[in-house]
Amino acid sequence: MKFTDGNWLIREGYEIHYPHMVFDMDVTDESLTLYTPCRDIDHRGMTLNCPQLTIKLTVPKENVIRLQTWHHTGGVKRTPAFDVADEKLTSTYVSEENELIFGNGDVKVKIQKRPFHMTFYYKNDMMTEMDAKSFAWIEGPENTNYMRGQHRLSVGEYLYGLGERFTTYVKNGQSVDIWNKDGGTSSEQAYKNIPFYLSNRGYGIFVNHPEEVNYELGSEYTSKAQFSIKGEYLDYYLIIGPEPKGVVSRYTELTGKPALPPAWSFGLWLSTSFTTDYNEETVNRFVDGMIERDIPLSVFHFDCFWMKGFEWSNFIWDQDNFPDPEGMLRRLKEKGLKICVWINPYIAQKSPSFEEGAKNEYLLKKEDGSIWQWDLWQAGMGIVDFTNPKACEWYTSKLKILMDMGVDSFKTDFGERIPTDVVYFDGSDPVKMHNYYSYIYNKVVFDLLEKERGKNEAVLFARSATTGGQKFPVHWGGDCDSTYEAMAESLRGGLSLTTSGFGYWSHDIGGFENTATPDVFKRWTAFGLLSSHSRLHGSSSYRVPWNFDEEAVDVTRQFAKLKNRLMPYLFGAAVENHHTGVPVMRSMLLEFPDDPICEPLDRQYMLGDALLVAPIFNEEGIGSFYLPKGRWTCLLTGEVVEGGTWVKEKFDYLNLPLYIRPNTILPIGLTDNTPVYDYTENLTIKLVEIEDGANIDRMLVNADGEEIGHIHVTRTGNEISITTSGLEKPYTIEVSGKQKLEVEAGKQEMKILI
Repeated sequence: MKFTDGNWLIREGYEIHYPHMVFDMDVTDESLTLYTPCRDIDHRGMTLNCPQLTIKLTVPKENVIRLQTWHHTGGVKRTPAFDVADEKLTSTYVSEENELIFGNGDVKVKIQKRPFHMTFYYKNDMMTEMDAKSFAWIEGPENTNYMRGQHRLSVGEYLYGLGERFTTYVKNGQSVDIWNKDGGTSSEQAYKNIPFYLSNRGYGIFVNHPEEVNYELGSEYTSKAQFSIKGEYLDYYLIIGPEPKGVVSRYTELTGKPALPPAWSFGLWLSTSFTTDYNEETVNRFVDGMIERDIPLSVFHFDCFWMKGFEWSNFIWDQDNFPDPEGMLRRLKEKGLKICVWINPYIAQKSPSFEEGAKNEYLLKKEDGSIWQWDLWQAGMGIVDFTNPKACEWYTSKLKILMDMGVDSFKTDFGERIPTDVVYFDGSDPVKMHNYYSYIYNKVVFDLLEKERGKNEAVLFARSATTGGQKFPVHWGGDCDSTYEAMAESLRGGLSLTTSGFGYWSHDIGGFENTATPDVFKRWTAFGLLSSHSRLHGSSSYRVPWNFDEEAVDVTRQFAKLKNRLMPYLFGAAVENHHTGVPVMRSMLLEFPDDPICEPLDRQYMLGDALLVAPIFNEEGIGSFYLPKGRWTCLLTGEVVEGGTWVKEKFDYLNLPLYIRPNTILPIGLTDNTPVYDYTENLTIKLVEIEDGANIDRMLVNADGEEIGHIHVTRTGNEISITTSGLEKPYTIEVSGKQKLEVEAGKQEMKILI
């Protein structure tokens, strides 16, 4: 939201008040509170008839500063609020003639008393600063008030994140409204709005407000990153990494680490698609077709029409198409599949559940006490009020019946179009609930899965999210078209989301709307099976690969099997994400923060810390990508390329740029028909371009997500030393594709001359 008219004028109807000086302060072991009048106070009489801002600084966690600013402090505290882990660490405080210094450990804030100015440091490095006008209370038209914060944008500073945004990956120059909408993937609207941005300078800012937050990122003042909200109070956290990956990790320490999804969820998911005609015979034809073509499949998903039309959600199988759902699910599970079904939080008027929900006050109401209803999506639908504990029990009781039949996961669709002219059971502010609804909706379902299936066995396929939603993986990218442009915008959205603290991300392989050409489908399939999670899904046509051409079958088979073989590495990255918050699928910036060429890259990414993936986005098959410095090895061909340069070459459908980073320990399994197996059985440990002086380590995990050992590698001159633990079966060591060493069971130390 913009408040000024160019650099000199204020927009008509607005008046901006900002702190001129520190007039007084309160100091405790945990906080520094500043009283900052909105004009210079030169004598006692000037303390009258003057607004004042109260600014409180605390240290909630190491390398984090919390800044709370009030105009009037007497407002009613409204729920909901984000679940933030605030430990309130002891802080230090120094006062000098015109300067205050506040902080903890390596992080400090220097505050100039007059004129008011704040500068934030990590050790002796300046991270960001705020001038006198950065904090502001703003009077607007029709008695609306706003609070504003601004931080300087330095020369060469780039901003990222703010949720799953499909606009340009670098957010400079954009106006962004944090307000969940169902707008597809080709606009400025987003399903997953997260009020957190990351700077390439090694800090991030999380605005702790579930309601709408408006950002102007170099778009009102070209040298300022600005955020504003309605009201009299602004609360935000400045998080220092000091590198970008560390910022994301610390953000998830505040707002929650992702749960560890089950290993089976990393395999290929196949869907019925949305508006297609299907029944049990159709489902069996698809599943058997995948088996006959030797394409490994982990999950089968039933989309909306497993229920009758006009009755979503009734949580009852359509008996005309699925007369024996329990038997059908049992037969599918005998083929080694997990089962997912589509649900949403909307209850159509024709659904048998509607009368039950209305009678027991489980649905959102209007102020006059009537049920809030509309016809967009489902005729006369109401919305479940998840602030009512009994409504949550009622909703999950319906899901438990499905789980008892054999359902393992739920696609929690929708949750974005949440009205604000409603009354919640617990009195929550409906404006604050608009985005936050996605959190409680997904939490209710995820908690049920965890309760019924056990920890590390719960997984969703969710579309909407807000801060904290990363705790309930997995999320997918929503409704995209079936074009290269949509494929590229989907990747931009995914990288923005994982930069915002989400560990996992998926998308509809081949696109959702319309039907992709065989060319697009095959390129998207390779991309999709090199994402953290992989699903074949569409709208009006089936997404089985043989519907495109026989080569699409070959592409799907090859990359599905490759992903399964990579599970010893990929699931290790998932366990790392669970512990640290660093995403499995991450932008180049996170791994190469000192390489300025990586800062704007949004058509390639790192899958874990060691694999670089650059999808093909054109029918000519041309891959154009950047390799940072070092000797990179193509995983598919073994070719070694010297990095520090752009590469442009042509790839067939069974290939794409998939490169192993130098100084990598890459564990690869032999099993390719399932993602769940003994990751130490027939294990190959690839040591890739280990450089002189290297000292590297790789954690080993099992399919339950337990750490079982490590591989430690050092190199001195021409000698590579290897120490392993947790490997109780024979394994193979491969050095840069040149030397292979078969290692007997139990051997833990060895040296290799190269």
